Amino acid sequence: MSSLSIRLSVVLVVLSIFWSAASAVRSSTLHLARSPRSVSPDAGAPPVTTWAATLAAQLAADAARLAMLASSGPDILQNAKRRRHRSFVPIAPGRQILSIPNYIARARLGTPPQTLLVAIDPSNDAAWVPCTGCTGCATASSSLAPPFSPTQSSMYRPVRCGSPQCSQVPSPSCPGGVGSSCAFNLSYAGSTFQALLGQDTLALETDNDVVVASSYTFGCLHHVITSTSGSSMPPQGLIGFGRGPLSFMSQTKDVFGSVFSYCLPNYKSSNFSGTLRLGPTGQPRRIKTTPLLSNPHRPSLYYVNLTGVRVGGRNVPLPPSALALFDPANGGTIVDAGTMFTRLAAPVYAAVRDAFRRRVRAAVAPPLGGFDTCYSYNVTTTVSIVVPTVTFVFAGPVAVTLPEENVMIHSSSGGIACLAMAAGPVDGVNAGLNVLASMQQQNHRVLFDVANGRVGFSRERCTA
Repeated sequence: MSSLSIRLSVVLVVLSIFWSAASAVRSSTLHLARSPRSVSPDAGAPPVTTWAATLAAQLAADAARLAMLASSGPDILQNAKRRRHRSFVPIAPGRQILSIPNYIARARLGTPPQTLLVAIDPSNDAAWVPCTGCTGCATASSSLAPPFSPTQSSMYRPVRCGSPQCSQVPSPSCPGGVGSSCAFNLSYAGSTFQALLGQDTLALETDNDVVVASSYTFGCLHHVITSTSGSSMPPQGLIGFGRGPLSFMSQTKDVFGSVFSYCLPNYKSSNFSGTLRLGPTGQPRRIKTTPLLSNPHRPSLYYVNLTGVRVGGRNVPLPPSALALFDPANGGTIVDAGTMFTRLAAPVYAAVRDAFRRRVRAAVAPPLGGFDTCYSYNVTTTVSIVVPTVTFVFAGPVAVTLPEENVMIHSSSGGIACLAMAAGPVDGVNAGLNVLASMQQQNHRVLFDVANGRVGFSRERCTA
């Protein structure tokens, strides 16, 4: 047999092994064991107390994320440069699959590729994954892919201290001295971790190909500390889609032009029926857009100018100062897909909640899981709660009206429905911040066009 034939045979064997592993990941069940923390309010059997505990835990996780938000050019994309057609990345809710509030995508890291299910987070920048030898990382089991192994990748390279990328991560350090690997510390979802900065080939799986980025800069986790209250930290890693220099959109700016959008499926789904669209090609032509704002104290976040709220078509009386972006850092409104339930500044929420309560004619139920506006109904009859629409009005003007599925969270087993929003903290740096979260964005196309300074919203069904 010729040397060329031998090399071809080896390549075919490697590809066969990889695609066999990848096909398992692509199955609808994903071969992932469901954690008890992933029980859905509508899963049927769980008692109301379990649901309440689940909701309380998620609201606590959202509160921790608010605290995290307060802190908060390589040679790439060879396939995309050759083929500048649309790049649609399938995404799924991480709630049912990995017990996290983020939405997830299939990714491959390294050469040969190692498969991961990574969180997609528009409010963070640096990517990071658990690496072999990490202490405190999620334990590899039949339900999780093994940690990333840098030594098994021929393309992995450490990022050295003194490099531009090292100065762009939070809290960089050089424990090994000048010329050693760059290290950094970060907090996320109730956990703090230490990572070493590296570069390798990253691929996001699309509907018809893969988007490949070579020399992608990311953090390799080697030590994680989780708080006693638990954590919803993505166990297989995260790719940041924020506006900072190490985000996916910044590292792929030459190809995708700092434009992306997503359509989030219902969080109860376990299917990859949502889409992350990369680049200006394939974005909706008819979409309502509002100016994208910047906050120099939180430059990675996507700020918009929320000018008012309507309940049942009527304006809620709100002083302009309640929605303004204050100097130096407080106030304003961000669009975020890592927080599950919308958080409104305390005076804004109180006004919206009171207007909502005045429009609902149903039996009031006690607060549940941290939600303070709940109603009971008979699940055995056709009688249900008549829910008023909630409309967010942005500068433009742009009005985004939410139907009942984006406003109420239901429990079919207990016959209880609650307003799926909550008040933000009453004091501290986030006291004036409004966060438009993922449940209120479900089944909408949300466009982030940094190049043209705009954020867009359009109704779109993306739940299979």
